Amino acid sequence: MGNPKVASRLTFRASWSLIMIIGIDVTSALTQGGGIGRYTRELVQALATVDEQNSYRLFSAKPPVQLPVPEPLPQTKNFNHQPAPLDERWLYRLWYRLRLPLPVQWVTGQLDLFHSPDFVLPPVNGRIPTLLTVHDLSFVHYPHVFPAQLVSYLNQVVPWSIGRATHILADSEATRQDLLKIWQVPDDKVTVLYSGVHERFQPVADVGMVTAVRQKYHLQNFPYILSVGTLQPRKNYQMLIRAFAPLADNLPHHLVISGGKGWLYDEMLAEVERQGLTGRVHFIGFVDDADLPTLYSAADLFVFPSLYEGFGLPLLEAMGCGTAVLTSNSSSLPEVAGAAAHQLAPQDQPAWTATMQQLLTNHALRAQMVQAGQAQARHFSWQKSAEQLLAIYQRLLTTP
Repeated sequence: MGNPKVASRLTFRASWSLIMIIGIDVTSALTQGGGIGRYTRELVQALATVDEQNSYRLFSAKPPVQLPVPEPLPQTKNFNHQPAPLDERWLYRLWYRLRLPLPVQWVTGQLDLFHSPDFVLPPVNGRIPTLLTVHDLSFVHYPHVFPAQLVSYLNQVVPWSIGRATHILADSEATRQDLLKIWQVPDDKVTVLYSGVHERFQPVADVGMVTAVRQKYHLQNFPYILSVGTLQPRKNYQMLIRAFAPLADNLPHHLVISGGKGWLYDEMLAEVERQGLTGRVHFIGFVDDADLPTLYSAADLFVFPSLYEGFGLPLLEAMGCGTAVLTSNSSSLPEVAGAAAHQLAPQDQPAWTATMQQLLTNHALRAQMVQAGQAQARHFSWQKSAEQLLAIYQRLLTTP
């Protein structure tokens, strides 16, 4: 009878009659390990599995010598990487500070459509449709948790890019509503495109793999609570560290925070010393994509106290790996977590302490959350996201 998934995919491909030349800015995929870098990598890789017909020209600034992950881009005949001779810093100066009208086709050649998945849209030549992904408006809601220069820059260049784009993608309905209310973007100009969860985010029970990952990140054999995200104030780690402090007196758990250094993170590092938690809180830096499922699986609890998120992919990754989740009830996070996670106000420190205590000691409740979380994660897939994106490309090209 054959594979129904393959048959469905072939039917989907066969419905296309127009050969498109699509440009996508993949700079973030080559420069950022997590966040938007992962979003771009996963989405482009998924596009390569659902579309063998159209031609993709993957534009980027000059790549760094060391890439954040091995083979970040598809290795298929219809996906071609075309890097610029200038690095990201120089392109940003030319395009977004000086606003020189040097079109992206200078590197890519002829295009039918161009998609920028990272907030800003470079100049394009001709009247081709353009698609821009805006992940969140955290810099508008919480400007004090960003460097002032970055906030000023984003408040200029993001609205400018939105005004020039044919259509906007938002990571969530929460971000879509922000765009409509804060910047009065027309309702029909914004579509929600959810992220997916890669199939590798499954429970890891192999003792050897768990031991190897623990050794790699110096986690020994203690039980731990995990949080994942770039070290920056928006992630609300200082509150989490304070909320964890009372638990350290009566539970054996450690707090493990995974994420590269972002900005304004000195205070969260100092908070560990102020709370007397040296040796009980571990900042392990950026974790290789291949190690993340094991790191999630070995945690007794995943916590995500962020003040604001455009989507919150780590929630679903943790759920897919069979880990109970406690998250903020802010921005898009209730939309993503559904009823599968406990949700708290991000600044209610006593509630975070009490709920972490409850979830770590009530094994039956945690088992229920694990089951609900795995079901929730299955609602999101990168293939579904890629198929929706492909349909949007087609609509933009066929709309007068």
